[in-house]
Amino acid sequence: MDASKERPNEAEGLRLIRAFLTLPPDKRAEVIALVEELARVHGRPEEGAEASPR
Repeated sequence: MDASKERPNEAEGLRLIRAFLTLPPDKRAEVIALVEELARVHGRPEEGAEASPR
């Protein structure tokens, strides 16, 4: 892996986490619900289910 490319992604991830944590609890719940819905729509297997090989 190229460390110079990994650092900006890591920093962006930390910024996103910090922004999420500054949200009020009701907004955090909305974000979590949205992400769960997106994961479901895009075919992510349910918890405990095995992913099909591709």
